[in-house]
Amino acid sequence: MTTVKDIAKAIEAIAPLSYQETYDNAGLLIGNPQQTITSVLLTLDVTEAVVQEAIQGQCQLIVAHHPLIFKGLKSLTYQNWVERTVALLIKHDIALYVAHTNLDNVLQKGVNAKFAEKIGLNKLQILQAKTDVLSKLVVYVPTSHAEAVKSVLFASGAGQIGQYSHCSFTTLGSGSFKAEETANPYSGTVGELTQVEELKIEAIIPSYLCKKAVQAVSEVHPYETMAYDCIPLQAEHPGVGAGAIGELPEALGVSEFLTLLKSKLPIKLVKHNINEGQIKKVAICGGSGAFLLKKAMQMGADAYVTADLKYHDYFDAEGLLFCDIGHYESEISSLELFYEEITDKFANIAVRFCKTNTNPIQYYF
Repeated sequence: MTTVKDIAKAIEAIAPLSYQETYDNAGLLIGNPQQTITSVLLTLDVTEAVVQEAIQGQCQLIVAHHPLIFKGLKSLTYQNWVERTVALLIKHDIALYVAHTNLDNVLQKGVNAKFAEKIGLNKLQILQAKTDVLSKLVVYVPTSHAEAVKSVLFASGAGQIGQYSHCSFTTLGSGSFKAEETANPYSGTVGELTQVEELKIEAIIPSYLCKKAVQAVSEVHPYETMAYDCIPLQAEHPGVGAGAIGELPEALGVSEFLTLLKSKLPIKLVKHNINEGQIKKVAICGGSGAFLLKKAMQMGADAYVTADLKYHDYFDAEGLLFCDIGHYESEISSLELFYEEITDKFANIAVRFCKTNTNPIQYYF
């Protein structure tokens, strides 16, 4: 039996909710986490037509990239498409789960990873790393239990720095305490000041994993009351942030590169500036990415592919091929991420791609 909560947990394993931007509204937006599901519908946007498709397909859960509820709803009076869609979901007991900027902001198995895979980029790295998602977990432990504590720390997600795992720093020192009458100390005597040789173990950890790691360590730590710190850091997380940049297997001319985009992505046209030269290093950002132009230029990109560019944005892209392929078109392939994660973990769930085209922008040729 699979529940909405199970699906949410699987998605959040690759795109933690803490990685979403402050303005966002990702997560379970509608529905009971304990509801049993047998069928899931995947979509970029949620509209009335999408919900009707879910009803016809007997889907109990819709997993979407764009939040249906973005601003606060003060009423449900069917006055606009958002209110009507929310009401329709509730009426038919269909849950809605959203992974938005949290899925944008992860390099591995994120929106830009799928984007890069489609056009053949390698040596992929984050374009603008986030600086508020890491902490330093510090645990004080007697030398006899140091290795057991380290082992649990690493198993809980601590100690990963770039391409290196099991990273930690250990300092030898002396700890002191006096156990009170009701205490049951691991060492020392109640009522007496005790000095113990201890190790201070430090490891970097994603902040959202701190609570889980502390709980796991406490189960192998010998002390009745464990001393620890979890200190927020401003260090960049190399695997979390906006956009991505990588390299093509070989340099292409501008026309060849535009042809590559057209052949590998579900797009009808590419809007771009006037540019010449060879394209080897390519920056990408699914969705609205004009804010990353300067970063793409600083990192030496030959081309930057994103969406939602304004007229004057193109003037700022000096020495770089600046491409707008459309918001919907730049993100629709990310639904494959949902499909891969859900089908890999839940063999008993039917997973369907939405057949409704939710792109509000159409083209006339």
